[in-house]
Amino acid sequence: MVQNSLSFDTTKPLGCGGRHAGMALREPPLAGVHDARGAETTEFGGWAMPVEFDSIRTEHEAVRESVGKFDVSHMGEIAVSGPDAAELLGRLTTNDVSALDPANAQYAMILDTEGTILDDTVIYRLPETHDAAYLFIPNAGHDEEMAERWTTHRNEWGLDATVDNRTEEYAMFAIQGPDAVDLVADAADDADEPLADLARFAATDATVADADCIAARTGYTGEDGLELIVPWDGAESVWNAFDCQPCGLGARDTLRIEAGFLLSGEDFHHAENPRNPFEADVGFAVDLDTEFIGRDALAQVAESGPDERFVGFELETRGVPRHGYEITDPAGETIGTVTSGTMSPTLSTPIGMGYVPAAYAEPGTAVAVQVRGEPKEARTRALPFLER
Repeated sequence: MVQNSLSFDTTKPLGCGGRHAGMALREPPLAGVHDARGAETTEFGGWAMPVEFDSIRTEHEAVRESVGKFDVSHMGEIAVSGPDAAELLGRLTTNDVSALDPANAQYAMILDTEGTILDDTVIYRLPETHDAAYLFIPNAGHDEEMAERWTTHRNEWGLDATVDNRTEEYAMFAIQGPDAVDLVADAADDADEPLADLARFAATDATVADADCIAARTGYTGEDGLELIVPWDGAESVWNAFDCQPCGLGARDTLRIEAGFLLSGEDFHHAENPRNPFEADVGFAVDLDTEFIGRDALAQVAESGPDERFVGFELETRGVPRHGYEITDPAGETIGTVTSGTMSPTLSTPIGMGYVPAAYAEPGTAVAVQVRGEPKEARTRALPFLER
């Protein structure tokens, strides 16, 4: 794989997958299109996905300055319907599903009984024109695991709900950047609501290149934009409807780090780096007034405060912080581990994220990062690194 001056490590998969080692990689519907475009690919959560088309820097700058398009068809799509659909989702995720109006979405966490994050997700309450009431989006490689989890708990609780894993029925694209909404609006022949009028985390039905899509004002780059859920057989025509820079997982990684967003499998991992939402600084996605798996454990953390906190940091000398590097105090004692890091293309400075004891979480606190065995002075920073 191509190596470059940024931090994206194409020698290892990103994220955590739910499929067994040795199984054939799943491919998005545009695998041939990406190959013909000359994309470099990598394994990500059991999928073969583009890591870059031209260069990470070129793609990153396109999104920050104008618009870029991402194929994120490795994300899962699980439909939930029936009289008890909201109750099932509410018991298995941390936010208040009952508060969702049709054509709106929310961010939430999926936990075990100890309050440890299994995955994060976006839940859509679909427009009433759809055959399912809800669609939730687990991370790459987690769709089979989460569909089984939903089905098992539905049966255990005796709820009347249908759970349908539609991951290989839908493609998913993210059109992101200052010009993204206008670009999608120009390509959409019909939309139930003007796309420019959509609020953050709102969704609508739209037709693009004769394909019936769900368009949502969501994304994971820190920029404005839309995500489109597209029928699998309409993927190529919809992708080609947007004349802009194609972007891979490399730019998606640098963009989301600048925005301070978590990546499943990197910034939390149920087995290798177990974290709860308050440690991971996503307490805004937790509603303790609802009943969900892990709620009682989280209530105790909320009362006492987490022992460790997820923070950003900026190196004060040359070097690139990478996943797995040690974070130390100024005396050299290990206090944490880098979970994500990069040389920020926008800020032109080395930045990273990780967990440190709460006493070190105050922005401006002096720490160090061991970069290839050499301590690099750094200071903690509030997230996000980049305000847009």
